[in-house]
Amino acid sequence: MKLDNMFKKNQLSPSVTQEREQKSEVPEGLLRKCNLCRKVILAEDAEKGYYTCPKCGGYYHMPAMQRIETIVDEGSFEEWDREMRPVNPMRYKGYLDKLKTLQEKTGLKEAVVTGRAKIDGTDVVLGVCDGRFLMASMGQNVGEKIARAVERATEKGLPVVIFACSGGARMQEGIVSLMQMAKTAAALKRHSEAGLLYISVLTDPTTGGVTASFAMLGDIILAEPEALIGFAGPRVIEQTIGQKLPKGFQRAEFLLEHGFLDGIVERKLLRRELSRILKLHEEKGDLPAAVHKTEKKTVGEERKRRQPEAWERVLKSRKASRPSGSDYIQALFTDFVEFHGDRVFGDDAAVTGGIARFHGMPVTVIAQEKGKNTKENIFRNFGMPKPEGYRKALRLMKQAEKFGRPVICFVDTPGAFCGIEAEERGQGEAIARNIYEMSALNVPLLSVVVGEGGSGGALALATADEVWILENAIYSILSPEGFSSILWKDSSKAKEAAKVMKMTAESLQKQQIVEQIFEEPEELTAETINFVTDKMDQEIASFLKKYGSLSKEELREHRYARFRKM
Repeated sequence: MKLDNMFKKNQLSPSVTQEREQKSEVPEGLLRKCNLCRKVILAEDAEKGYYTCPKCGGYYHMPAMQRIETIVDEGSFEEWDREMRPVNPMRYKGYLDKLKTLQEKTGLKEAVVTGRAKIDGTDVVLGVCDGRFLMASMGQNVGEKIARAVERATEKGLPVVIFACSGGARMQEGIVSLMQMAKTAAALKRHSEAGLLYISVLTDPTTGGVTASFAMLGDIILAEPEALIGFAGPRVIEQTIGQKLPKGFQRAEFLLEHGFLDGIVERKLLRRELSRILKLHEEKGDLPAAVHKTEKKTVGEERKRRQPEAWERVLKSRKASRPSGSDYIQALFTDFVEFHGDRVFGDDAAVTGGIARFHGMPVTVIAQEKGKNTKENIFRNFGMPKPEGYRKALRLMKQAEKFGRPVICFVDTPGAFCGIEAEERGQGEAIARNIYEMSALNVPLLSVVVGEGGSGGALALATADEVWILENAIYSILSPEGFSSILWKDSSKAKEAAKVMKMTAESLQKQQIVEQIFEEPEELTAETINFVTDKMDQEIASFLKKYGSLSKEELREHRYARFRKM
């Protein structure tokens, strides 16, 4: 297979890109010159290496059929709608001749290949764009093929996986090309309303009308490393604003940081990652089998001990050695796949979330993260989420609702981040929206306070069917320091405030704010976490059995009544 169309770092505007045909630096044969590192390579080595440069690791455009071979089970692909009559709605001179030439050169009839296949045994509907065909620009037939594939997936109840690659709308087809954005989006909306999964994989480049339609509508959006992704191409932007764009602008890593991707996956690992995600969505899953209850004695049974004062519990809840949210995820669940971003602004490291299995049952897990050392503390903003953190959590909860997965949250935050940028991006609205939507979520919802439960920043992940708390965790309207500063104009009285605030586990249970308390070992660390999680594992299983048997209406009514009585 020829290594035509190696991607360039400088992306041209869509109208130019779709016309450009990149040529090899040397005659067709064994040797080629890499367009990225300029070194001479063996064509065969690049092809066998997932169409990457064996010298620099850079990615080349991968022909559609070759990509399909690397992703699907051998012999499982059944192509759909291969033969479609070429159209020329604008009667653009020479356009049909251009299409015929490209068909002969590429062996394709159009810029996208669609069909049905299996990925590690899971049936999927597949769409793969091929950049060799007019830069995979989207015209009437491309939009029609994608829409038909999605419609058949909806009819058959199958997930959809689309590999996007495009210079944008096809200029030669004018406004008809533009309408394909609406057509494909509308088909995907119906597919989504049927409760079906759509995974979008963005490759280099994904721009223009494709980005502004089917490419960015995935339940889960993945991208290949360094892929160019944007609405307007970099050169168009530079020409428009008269400024040089920063390095890495519009690359996959830039989009991940800004909240628009769930993850970046190397090409050679895509089949495995798609298989993991598909299997977590293959079925809603049964309630977990009964969990064996150990005869392990509780802390109280093993020894009598002095109960810490409220302020001591505050200090224990804040200890750096205390397990983080990710420790609980690791101890209680398997097959965790983390997803990123709020699809609005950014990916907040103070909130971690994704899909996992609990005794084989798919669940959505979300945890607030403080970090375990100074470097991690700074990266995770000391566990203080910004609006994008709450919006990411809500996105994952609504996704769980769509697929019928229970949601389990681990709360550990001194409070929502107070800062100019948080207010600019709507911190109050983000918290309010979470509480509003969680109050009526149609799936079982459990929250566990494992450290600090600070104010609305905690409630935004704790508007649940039940709220549990660890023995030395706290949950309060504000920090003791803030409480004493506001009411007594003296933040040094935090110790006294902690006692007045009734923020300890026992006080919270008496007030019916929490349903259950989990005892801790003398020193709760990542090494001793099993003391807590062994018991928690049993109780989560019981929770899922109890609430998983309720209808959507019963769940919503129970949650409403829980907070209505407070």
